Amino acid sequence: MNRHEIALEKLKKGTVIPATPLALDENRKLSEKGLRLLMNYYLNCGVGGIATAVHTTQFEIRKPEIALFEPVLKIVSEEIDKFEKKNDTVIVKVAGVCGPIEQAVKEAELAKKYGYDAVLLSPGGLNDMSEEYLIERTQKVAAIMPVIGFYLQTAVGGRVFSYNYWEKVCATKNVVAIKCASFHRYTTFDVVRAAAMSERSDEITLYTGNDDNIVIDLLTNYSFTKDGKTVKKGFEGGLLGHWSVWTRKAVEIFDKIKAEKNNEKVSSELLTLAAEVTDTNSAFFDTANGFAGCIAGLHEVLRRQGLMENIYCLNPQETMSEGQVEEINRIYAAYPHLNDDKFIADNIEEWKKSAGC
Repeated sequence: MNRHEIALEKLKKGTVIPATPLALDENRKLSEKGLRLLMNYYLNCGVGGIATAVHTTQFEIRKPEIALFEPVLKIVSEEIDKFEKKNDTVIVKVAGVCGPIEQAVKEAELAKKYGYDAVLLSPGGLNDMSEEYLIERTQKVAAIMPVIGFYLQTAVGGRVFSYNYWEKVCATKNVVAIKCASFHRYTTFDVVRAAAMSERSDEITLYTGNDDNIVIDLLTNYSFTKDGKTVKKGFEGGLLGHWSVWTRKAVEIFDKIKAEKNNEKVSSELLTLAAEVTDTNSAFFDTANGFAGCIAGLHEVLRRQGLMENIYCLNPQETMSEGQVEEINRIYAAYPHLNDDKFIADNIEEWKKSAGC
Protein backbone atom coordinates (compact mmCIF):
# COMPACT_ATOMS: atom_id res chain seq x y z
CA MET A 1 0.00 0.00 0.00
CA ASN A 2 1.12 3.56 -0.63
CA ARG A 3 1.12 6.25 2.05
CA HIS A 4 -2.40 7.49 1.26
CA GLU A 5 -3.85 3.96 1.36
CA ILE A 6 -2.17 3.31 4.73
CA ALA A 7 -3.60 6.57 6.07
CA LEU A 8 -7.12 5.67 4.97
CA GLU A 9 -6.76 2.23 6.55
CA LYS A 10 -5.73 3.88 9.83
CA LEU A 11 -8.73 6.22 9.55
CA LYS A 12 -10.99 3.21 8.98
CA LYS A 13 -9.76 1.38 12.07
CA GLY A 14 -10.34 4.41 14.28
CA THR A 15 -7.82 6.67 15.93
CA VAL A 16 -7.21 9.87 17.91
CA ILE A 17 -7.48 12.99 15.74
CA PRO A 18 -7.18 16.35 17.52
CA ALA A 19 -8.72 19.39 15.83
CA THR A 20 -5.88 21.89 15.87
CA PRO A 21 -6.00 25.50 17.07
CA LEU A 22 -4.35 28.48 15.38
CA ALA A 23 -1.25 30.09 16.93
CA LEU A 24 -1.22 33.89 16.67
CA ASP A 25 1.37 36.50 17.64
CA GLU A 26 0.73 39.68 19.64
CA ASN A 27 -0.62 41.36 16.47
CA ARG A 28 -3.10 38.54 15.82
CA LYS A 29 -1.08 37.43 12.81
CA LEU A 30 -0.14 33.81 12.13
CA SER A 31 2.75 32.60 14.28
CA GLU A 32 4.31 30.01 12.00
CA LYS A 33 6.76 28.83 14.64
CA GLY A 34 3.93 28.64 17.15
CA LEU A 35 1.85 26.49 14.82
CA ARG A 36 4.81 24.20 14.14
CA LEU A 37 5.35 23.87 17.91
CA LEU A 38 1.73 22.79 18.37
CA MET A 39 2.11 20.20 15.62
CA ASN A 40 5.23 18.81 17.31
CA TYR A 41 3.24 18.46 20.53
CA TYR A 42 0.31 16.61 18.95
CA LEU A 43 2.45 14.32 16.84
CA ASN A 44 4.62 13.34 19.80
CA CYS A 45 1.54 12.59 21.91
CA GLY A 46 0.90 9.51 19.80
CA VAL A 47 -2.11 10.71 17.81
CA GLY A 48 -3.07 8.85 14.66
CA GLY A 49 -4.19 11.90 12.73
CA ILE A 50 -4.35 15.68 12.63
CA ALA A 51 -7.35 17.78 11.55
CA THR A 52 -6.80 21.41 10.64
CA ALA A 53 -8.70 24.30 9.03
CA VAL A 54 -11.68 23.16 11.13
CA HIS A 55 -13.82 24.99 13.71
CA THR A 56 -11.07 24.91 16.34
CA THR A 57 -8.70 26.48 13.79
CA GLN A 58 -11.27 29.30 13.33
CA PHE A 59 -13.39 29.60 10.22
CA GLU A 60 -12.15 33.19 9.76
CA ILE A 61 -8.92 31.86 8.21
CA ARG A 62 -10.91 31.76 4.95
CA LYS A 63 -11.71 35.48 4.86
CA PRO A 64 -9.90 37.20 1.95
CA GLU A 65 -8.43 39.85 4.27
CA ILE A 66 -6.97 37.10 6.50
CA ALA A 67 -6.14 34.47 3.85
CA LEU A 68 -4.66 31.81 6.15
CA PHE A 69 -6.43 28.72 4.82
CA GLU A 70 -3.68 27.70 2.42
CA PRO A 71 -0.71 28.67 4.66
CA VAL A 72 -2.17 26.61 7.52
CA LEU A 73 -2.69 23.57 5.28
CA LYS A 74 0.88 23.88 4.04
CA ILE A 75 2.54 24.23 7.47
CA VAL A 76 0.59 21.39 9.08
CA SER A 77 1.27 19.08 6.15
CA GLU A 78 4.98 19.88 6.26
CA GLU A 79 5.24 19.07 9.96
CA ILE A 80 3.40 15.78 9.48
CA ASP A 81 5.71 14.90 6.59
CA LYS A 82 8.77 15.58 8.75
CA PHE A 83 7.41 13.46 11.59
CA GLU A 84 6.48 10.59 9.28
CA LYS A 85 9.93 10.52 7.72
CA LYS A 86 11.70 10.65 11.07
CA ASN A 87 9.55 7.97 12.70
CA ASP A 88 8.71 5.74 9.72
CA THR A 89 4.98 6.07 10.31
CA VAL A 90 1.86 7.48 8.69
CA ILE A 91 -0.38 10.15 10.21
CA VAL A 92 -3.84 10.78 8.78
CA LYS A 93 -4.09 14.30 7.35
CA VAL A 94 -7.58 15.80 7.53
CA ALA A 95 -8.48 19.24 6.18
CA GLY A 96 -11.67 21.10 6.96
CA VAL A 97 -13.73 22.18 3.95
CA CYS A 98 -16.54 24.74 4.12
CA GLY A 99 -18.90 26.82 2.05
CA PRO A 100 -21.15 26.41 -0.98
CA ILE A 101 -20.29 23.92 -3.71
CA GLU A 102 -17.83 26.13 -5.59
CA GLN A 103 -15.90 27.07 -2.45
CA ALA A 104 -15.95 23.51 -1.06
CA VAL A 105 -14.60 22.10 -4.32
CA LYS A 106 -11.77 24.66 -4.41
CA GLU A 107 -10.84 23.94 -0.80
CA ALA A 108 -10.86 20.18 -1.45
CA GLU A 109 -8.56 20.71 -4.43
CA LEU A 110 -6.15 22.68 -2.22
CA ALA A 111 -6.25 19.94 0.41
CA LYS A 112 -5.41 17.40 -2.26
CA LYS A 113 -2.56 19.61 -3.50
CA TYR A 114 -0.99 19.59 -0.02
CA GLY A 115 -1.26 15.84 0.41
CA TYR A 116 -4.27 15.53 2.71
CA ASP A 117 -5.96 12.16 2.97
CA ALA A 118 -9.55 13.23 3.61
CA VAL A 119 -11.67 16.35 4.08
CA LEU A 120 -14.09 17.09 6.90
CA LEU A 121 -17.05 18.63 5.07
CA SER A 122 -18.70 21.19 7.34
CA PRO A 123 -22.35 22.24 6.90
CA GLY A 124 -21.70 25.46 8.85
CA GLY A 125 -23.07 28.65 7.34
CA LEU A 126 -25.35 26.79 4.93
CA ASN A 127 -28.52 26.54 6.99
CA ASP A 128 -30.56 28.18 4.23
CA MET A 129 -29.57 25.45 1.76
CA SER A 130 -31.72 22.37 1.20
CA GLU A 131 -30.60 18.89 2.21
CA GLU A 132 -30.63 17.98 -1.50
CA TYR A 133 -28.14 20.78 -2.20
CA LEU A 134 -25.85 19.56 0.58
CA ILE A 135 -26.00 16.00 -0.75
CA GLU A 136 -24.99 17.32 -4.18
CA ARG A 137 -22.13 19.20 -2.51
CA THR A 138 -21.03 16.01 -0.75
CA GLN A 139 -21.01 14.13 -4.05
CA LYS A 140 -18.98 16.80 -5.85
CA VAL A 141 -16.36 17.00 -3.09
CA ALA A 142 -16.22 13.20 -2.82
CA ALA A 143 -15.36 13.10 -6.53
CA ILE A 144 -12.12 14.90 -5.59
CA MET A 145 -11.17 13.42 -2.22
CA PRO A 146 -12.39 11.02 0.47
CA VAL A 147 -15.01 12.78 2.59
CA ILE A 148 -15.75 12.72 6.31
CA GLY A 149 -19.38 13.74 6.76
CA PHE A 150 -20.07 16.15 9.61
CA TYR A 151 -22.99 16.66 11.99
CA LEU A 152 -22.21 20.09 13.52
CA GLN A 153 -23.99 21.17 16.67
CA THR A 154 -26.52 23.98 16.39
CA ALA A 155 -24.79 26.12 19.04
CA VAL A 156 -21.86 26.83 16.70
CA GLY A 157 -23.70 27.14 13.39
CA GLY A 158 -24.97 23.65 12.65
CA ARG A 159 -28.50 22.45 11.99
CA VAL A 160 -30.72 19.42 12.56
CA PHE A 161 -30.78 16.94 9.65
CA SER A 162 -33.34 14.30 8.77
CA TYR A 163 -32.57 10.60 9.02
CA ASN A 164 -33.02 10.44 5.25
CA TYR A 165 -30.20 12.96 4.82
CA TRP A 166 -27.78 10.65 6.62
CA GLU A 167 -28.99 7.70 4.56
CA LYS A 168 -27.99 9.62 1.43
CA VAL A 169 -24.65 10.68 2.91
CA CYS A 170 -23.86 7.06 3.74
CA ALA A 171 -24.85 6.00 0.21
CA THR A 172 -22.37 8.46 -1.34
CA LYS A 173 -19.31 6.78 -2.81
CA ASN A 174 -16.04 7.96 -1.23
CA VAL A 175 -17.66 9.05 2.03
CA VAL A 176 -15.27 7.14 4.27
CA ALA A 177 -16.29 8.37 7.72
CA ILE A 178 -18.78 10.55 9.58
CA LYS A 179 -18.00 12.81 12.50
CA CYS A 180 -21.03 13.25 14.73
CA ALA A 181 -20.76 16.46 16.76
CA SER A 182 -24.43 17.20 17.25
CA PHE A 183 -24.04 17.09 21.06
CA HIS A 184 -27.44 15.38 21.12
CA ARG A 185 -28.34 11.76 21.90
CA TYR A 186 -31.28 11.43 19.52
CA THR A 187 -29.53 12.90 16.48
CA THR A 188 -26.40 10.90 17.27
CA PHE A 189 -28.54 7.76 17.13
CA ASP A 190 -29.77 8.82 13.67
CA VAL A 191 -26.20 8.87 12.36
CA VAL A 192 -25.27 5.52 13.86
CA ARG A 193 -28.46 3.86 12.60
CA ALA A 194 -28.07 5.28 9.10
CA ALA A 195 -24.48 4.04 8.93
CA ALA A 196 -25.36 0.62 10.34
CA MET A 197 -28.24 0.09 7.90
CA SER A 198 -26.37 1.36 4.85
CA GLU A 199 -25.17 -0.98 2.11
CA ARG A 200 -21.84 0.83 2.57
CA SER A 201 -21.73 0.27 6.34
CA ASP A 202 -18.39 -1.52 6.24
CA GLU A 203 -16.88 1.40 4.30
CA ILE A 204 -17.92 4.07 6.80
CA THR A 205 -16.17 4.63 10.12
CA LEU A 206 -17.90 6.69 12.80
CA TYR A 207 -15.96 9.33 14.70
CA THR A 208 -17.28 11.06 17.76
CA GLY A 209 -17.19 14.82 17.80
CA ASN A 210 -19.54 14.90 20.77
CA ASP A 211 -17.06 16.52 23.12
CA ASP A 212 -19.68 16.33 25.89
CA ASN A 213 -19.88 12.52 25.70
CA ILE A 214 -16.50 11.31 24.45
CA VAL A 215 -15.86 8.24 26.58
CA ILE A 216 -19.42 6.88 26.43
CA ASP A 217 -19.57 7.34 22.65
CA LEU A 218 -16.36 5.36 22.25
CA LEU A 219 -17.49 2.62 24.63
CA THR A 220 -20.95 2.04 23.19
CA ASN A 221 -21.81 -0.74 20.75
CA TYR A 222 -25.14 -0.06 19.03
CA SER A 223 -27.19 -3.04 17.88
CA PHE A 224 -29.75 -3.10 15.04
CA THR A 225 -31.72 -5.74 13.14
CA LYS A 226 -31.31 -5.78 9.35
CA ASP A 227 -32.80 -8.47 7.13
CA GLY A 228 -33.31 -10.66 10.18
CA LYS A 229 -29.68 -10.33 11.25
CA THR A 230 -28.06 -8.38 14.07
CA VAL A 231 -25.86 -5.52 12.89
CA LYS A 232 -23.51 -3.74 15.30
CA LYS A 233 -22.04 -0.28 14.80
CA GLY A 234 -20.25 2.19 17.01
CA PHE A 235 -17.73 5.00 17.17
CA GLU A 236 -14.24 3.75 16.41
CA GLY A 237 -12.35 7.02 16.85
CA GLY A 238 -12.63 10.68 17.74
CA LEU A 239 -12.05 13.91 15.84
CA LEU A 240 -12.33 16.45 18.59
CA GLY A 241 -11.53 20.01 19.54
CA HIS A 242 -11.41 18.79 23.14
CA TRP A 243 -8.44 16.60 22.21
CA SER A 244 -6.40 19.68 21.25
CA VAL A 245 -5.54 19.94 24.96
CA TRP A 246 -4.30 17.28 27.39
CA THR A 247 -3.69 15.27 24.23
CA ARG A 248 -1.21 12.75 25.63
CA LYS A 249 -3.77 11.72 28.25
CA ALA A 250 -6.45 11.55 25.56
CA VAL A 251 -4.36 8.98 23.68
CA GLU A 252 -3.93 6.94 26.87
CA ILE A 253 -7.68 7.07 27.58
CA PHE A 254 -8.48 6.06 24.00
CA ASP A 255 -6.16 3.06 24.26
CA LYS A 256 -7.80 2.04 27.53
CA ILE A 257 -11.27 2.28 25.99
CA LYS A 258 -10.21 0.21 22.97
CA ALA A 259 -8.88 -2.49 25.29
CA GLU A 260 -12.13 -2.66 27.28
CA LYS A 261 -14.79 -1.85 24.68
CA ASN A 262 -15.76 -5.42 23.88
CA ASN A 263 -15.58 -6.71 27.44
CA GLU A 264 -18.78 -8.19 28.81
CA LYS A 265 -18.75 -5.58 31.57
CA VAL A 266 -17.40 -2.03 31.40
CA SER A 267 -15.32 -1.04 34.43
CA SER A 268 -16.76 1.49 36.82
CA GLU A 269 -13.44 3.32 36.50
CA LEU A 270 -14.21 4.15 32.86
CA LEU A 271 -17.72 5.32 33.70
CA THR A 272 -16.33 7.66 36.34
CA LEU A 273 -13.69 8.82 33.86
CA ALA A 274 -16.45 9.57 31.35
CA ALA A 275 -18.08 12.00 33.77
CA GLU A 276 -14.75 13.63 34.61
CA VAL A 277 -13.88 14.18 30.95
CA THR A 278 -17.30 15.72 30.33
CA ASP A 279 -16.81 18.08 33.27
CA THR A 280 -13.44 19.22 31.93
CA ASN A 281 -15.04 19.81 28.55
CA SER A 282 -17.63 22.07 30.14
CA ALA A 283 -14.85 24.31 31.44
CA PHE A 284 -12.80 24.28 28.24
CA PHE A 285 -15.80 24.88 25.98
CA ASP A 286 -17.55 27.44 28.19
CA THR A 287 -20.91 25.72 28.25
CA ALA A 288 -22.10 28.12 30.96
CA ASN A 289 -22.07 30.86 28.33
CA GLY A 290 -23.35 28.97 25.31
CA PHE A 291 -19.86 27.97 24.07
CA ALA A 292 -18.86 31.63 23.60
CA GLY A 293 -15.33 31.00 24.90
CA CYS A 294 -14.83 27.48 23.50
CA ILE A 295 -11.77 28.28 21.35
CA ALA A 296 -10.20 30.78 23.73
CA GLY A 297 -10.62 28.29 26.58
CA LEU A 298 -8.52 25.73 24.72
CA HIS A 299 -5.94 28.44 24.02
CA GLU A 300 -5.79 29.22 27.74
CA VAL A 301 -4.86 25.63 28.62
CA LEU A 302 -2.16 25.60 25.93
CA ARG A 303 -0.90 29.00 27.12
CA ARG A 304 -0.53 27.73 30.66
CA GLN A 305 1.50 24.80 29.37
CA GLY A 306 3.84 27.02 27.34
CA LEU A 307 2.52 25.80 23.99
CA MET A 308 0.90 29.11 23.01
CA GLU A 309 1.99 32.69 23.63
CA ASN A 310 -1.51 34.04 24.21
CA ILE A 311 -5.21 33.19 23.94
CA TYR A 312 -5.89 35.46 20.95
CA CYS A 313 -8.45 34.61 18.30
CA LEU A 314 -8.63 36.27 14.89
CA ASN A 315 -11.81 38.03 16.00
CA PRO A 316 -10.83 40.36 18.89
CA GLN A 317 -14.34 39.95 20.31
CA GLU A 318 -13.83 36.22 20.70
CA THR A 319 -12.24 35.58 24.07
CA MET A 320 -12.85 33.86 27.37
CA SER A 321 -16.05 34.51 29.29
CA GLU A 322 -16.38 35.84 32.79
CA GLY A 323 -15.81 32.97 35.22
CA GLN A 324 -14.18 30.68 32.66
CA VAL A 325 -10.69 31.04 34.12
CA GLU A 326 -12.07 29.98 37.48
CA GLU A 327 -13.76 26.96 35.89
CA ILE A 328 -10.48 25.87 34.29
CA ASN A 329 -8.74 26.35 37.64
CA ARG A 330 -11.41 24.15 39.21
CA ILE A 331 -11.03 21.25 36.81
CA TYR A 332 -7.25 21.45 37.00
CA ALA A 333 -7.52 20.98 40.76
CA ALA A 334 -10.26 18.35 40.57
CA TYR A 335 -8.67 16.08 37.94
CA PRO A 336 -4.87 16.30 38.07
CA HIS A 337 -4.67 12.81 36.54
CA LEU A 338 -6.17 14.11 33.28
CA ASN A 339 -3.64 16.80 32.38
CA ASP A 340 -0.37 16.19 30.59
CA ASP A 341 1.60 19.15 31.97
CA LYS A 342 4.57 17.02 33.06
CA PHE A 343 4.83 15.32 29.67
CA ILE A 344 4.95 18.75 28.03
CA ALA A 345 7.46 20.17 30.52
CA ASP A 346 9.76 17.20 29.91
CA ASN A 347 9.71 17.57 26.12
CA ILE A 348 8.83 21.13 25.14
CA GLU A 349 12.41 22.34 24.64
CA GLU A 350 13.04 19.59 22.10
CA TRP A 351 9.81 20.45 20.28
CA LYS A 352 10.75 24.13 20.22
CA LYS A 353 14.05 23.31 18.55
CA SER A 354 12.28 21.21 15.96
CA ALA A 355 9.80 24.04 15.33
CA GLY A 356 12.55 26.64 15.00
CA CYS A 357 11.41 28.55 18.09
